[in-house]
Amino acid sequence: MNTERISGKTIKEWQKTLPLIRKIMAGQEVFWRNPEYRPVDTAFKSIALSYKDVADAQARLKRFAPFIAEIFPQTREGNGIIESLLREIHNMKKLLNLQVKVPVRGTLLLKCDNLLAVSGSIKARGGIYEVLKTAETLAVDKGLLGFGDDYAILATDKFKRFFSNYAIAVGSTGNLGLSIGIVGAALGFKVYVHMSADAALWKKQRLRQCGVTVVEYETDYSQAVAAGRQQARSDPNMHFIDDENSLDLLLGYAVAADRLKEQFDALGRVVDEKHPLFVYLPCGVGGGPGGITLGLKFVFGDHVHCFFAEPTASPCMLIGLMTGLHDKVSVQDFGLSNITDADGLAVGRPSGLVGKTLGSLISGSYSVADKTLYRLLHTMADQESIFLEPSAVAGLTGPTGLLNTPEGRGYLHRQGVIENMSDATHLVWATGGGMVPEPVMQAYYAKGAASSAYA
Repeated sequence: MNTERISGKTIKEWQKTLPLIRKIMAGQEVFWRNPEYRPVDTAFKSIALSYKDVADAQARLKRFAPFIAEIFPQTREGNGIIESLLREIHNMKKLLNLQVKVPVRGTLLLKCDNLLAVSGSIKARGGIYEVLKTAETLAVDKGLLGFGDDYAILATDKFKRFFSNYAIAVGSTGNLGLSIGIVGAALGFKVYVHMSADAALWKKQRLRQCGVTVVEYETDYSQAVAAGRQQARSDPNMHFIDDENSLDLLLGYAVAADRLKEQFDALGRVVDEKHPLFVYLPCGVGGGPGGITLGLKFVFGDHVHCFFAEPTASPCMLIGLMTGLHDKVSVQDFGLSNITDADGLAVGRPSGLVGKTLGSLISGSYSVADKTLYRLLHTMADQESIFLEPSAVAGLTGPTGLLNTPEGRGYLHRQGVIENMSDATHLVWATGGGMVPEPVMQAYYAKGAASSAYA
């Protein structure tokens, strides 16, 4: 056990102040209600971003749609807009309800970001957006592009030669680097992806096939990010995409909220006081779920409730929010390994930007063991014919945890929605898996079958 003090307190003092810490340190699955959660009228007073910023990001993605459609043929059906489908997972709901005392009522939906075009993960939102904004800024500043132009011209050799004078760097556990690498290379940028040892080998190989330089580190995500930052400081023509501190990433993710509302409207699905929306978001450093939470709060206000899901070995956002230390604390400080097969969530230290700025919008957080992730992966494949990577199924235990833990039920009572659960929508965000090679996915499935057999 760590004998050093963490922000002036010993481990025992933290355990006494926050009893849930003991279970977290033991690697147990926990569900936590955020006592700092606030109504949007209060929370937005301390947030510099506004809905206008999200609308601006939406407009930029529309300007780039002709380029995306030109470079990535799989997006042409959607006219160059990268968006995912909603799907009801009724069979999964029935099976989850067999395992708990209090069943999930209402509707259980899956947001299929695992099938997002280009990179097959949620990172196709924020990561691609920041690359596109960087490209637009450079081209407009040099007088090569106007906002009224057909952005398909960015796919020409002229612009590829122009962008080849510039570089983009990022630190990543996998999916963010994949999204940035694929689009950055397609534009013509030199791209450097600094990756931790736990990132999947196939993701590194795919990046190299696209002409991206992959730099590997034996330690975790934090070192990869630090190295990427340092590289960018020494090159004035290099833009570093900072997953821990980027407002552009947040805005790219936030655009998903308006699109979700359009999908709900098309289905006749209502979100209001009597029809609450609960969203369960896998969380690594926090940028993706943080940006989506921000957008959802702009669109649905207090009628949407967002919970973050993390591995039991890497609950960095949970610990950061619970202690109030945010990026000043790591999971290793509390004796956790940060070693998990949910590679996209293998982050030891959370984003300070998300925790400090958006923390009061987050309803709570919970943790999921790797063994559970594999069981869920296997069950989703069997029950719904949906194949996800381990990190992407983390949201699935959220609905049952909300209803079957004292913390979760306490939240529902506090928010005055416990009586409205029959008309609730539970939305699990599937964050990745669409590009996983078949042999790798089959290995995931086999491991999940073994976990289920010994459950």
